[in-house]
Amino acid sequence: MSFEPDSLLDTVGAGGVVGKYKKGDPVFLQGGPADAVFYIQKGEVRITIISKHGKEGVIAILKAGQFFGEGCLAGQPVNLGTAKATVDSAIVKIGKQTMQKALRLNPALSEKFMSYLLSRNTLVEAELVDHLFSSSEKRLARVLLLLAQTGKEATMEPVPNINQAILAARVGTTRSRISFFMNRFRELGYIEYNGILNINTALMNVIVHD
Repeated sequence: MSFEPDSLLDTVGAGGVVGKYKKGDPVFLQGGPADAVFYIQKGEVRITIISKHGKEGVIAILKAGQFFGEGCLAGQPVNLGTAKATVDSAIVKIGKQTMQKALRLNPALSEKFMSYLLSRNTLVEAELVDHLFSSSEKRLARVLLLLAQTGKEATMEPVPNINQAILAARVGTTRSRISFFMNRFRELGYIEYNGILNINTALMNVIVHD
């Protein structure tokens, strides 16, 4: 679900600073101070977390129209993960106090923002259940469908800048298993790949059927 940001950006005014990020640029780092909310105007951001043993996991891949860093509003003192642009991106940074004031002074805006967060939380919970109880093949299918989903009339869009190592981290399996399933999906006509990944909605069959 994407959130229409116009009213929020109008409310925060100069309190929202647009930053330009090149591919690979960090927006914030794990362990750094959590002091702002971010909105993706253009581009894509990947959120990762590194365990104390050095293992990296991909928490989320976010597109234009999505927020991240909102944990600071709930008192989160430091960033739990690292956010990096995966393509050239334009990202609005809204300071914690500015965001809190905007939401406090505009109840309608606050309600919309809360609905957005609850909808995204529902997706996170569904993904957790999927991770615990579904096969890696089904988890991969779900990740691919989410990446391609535009949010408008269930239409799909091409998925650029994704590789099997990222998918393996996102799904929680090995790169070789991702390669096996991707080849299987291609043979079945569920995906097409020629530099840009195109997803067929028929990939949903992998999720709904045993």
